[in-house]
Amino acid sequence: MFATLGSVVVTVAAAYGLYVLLRAYREFQGVRVVVCPETKAHAGVKLSAGRAAFSRLLGEPELRLSDCSRWPERRNCGQECLTRLEAAPADCLVRNMICRCYQDKSCALCGRNLSPLPWLERPALLSPEGRTFEWVQVPVEMLPQTLAAAQPVCWNCHVEAIFRRLHPAAPAGRPSQDT
Repeated sequence: MFATLGSVVVTVAAAYGLYVLLRAYREFQGVRVVVCPETKAHAGVKLSAGRAAFSRLLGEPELRLSDCSRWPERRNCGQECLTRLEAAPADCLVRNMICRCYQDKSCALCGRNLSPLPWLERPALLSPEGRTFEWVQVPVEMLPQTLAAAQPVCWNCHVEAIFRRLHPAAPAGRPSQDT
C-alpha cells in the first residue's frame, strides 16, 4: 500500500515539476527588444529559456542571454540589459509589443477594427511613404522606431496592396457583392 502511495506522490511531483518547467520555458522564450546600456541603442535579444526554466525549479530563475543582435562584436559584454528583463520580462517581448501597437486601432486603409489582434492573422504596417509591409521584415532592433512611425494595416488590405504593386494593370477595387 505504501509503495503505491509513494509512486502516486512521485508521479504527482514529477508532473507538477514538468508543468512548472514547461510554463517557465514558455515565459522565457521569444525575442525581446531592450535598450543596450553600453550603446544606448535598441537590441534584439533572446534569453536562455532552458537555463531560466531549470533554475526556476530551484527558486529564482537565472537569466542569461543566448543571443543578441549586437553579437558577435559585443559578445563579451556584461549583459547589464538583463536588469530590465528581470524587472518586466513580458513588456520587452516582441509579440506583446505588436499586440500593444494594434490595441484599440483600426486599419489605416479600410478602417476595420484590429483589436483584439487575431492570432491567425499576421498584421502589417503602412509606411509614411504609403507602402505596406509585414512587421517581421523589420530588424528587431528597429522595431520600436518602425512601430512609432508606421500605421497598422489589416492582412486583407496588405495582400490587396501587394497585388496592386505586382499587377498595376489589373482592375482596381473588389468585385461587387450585388450580383
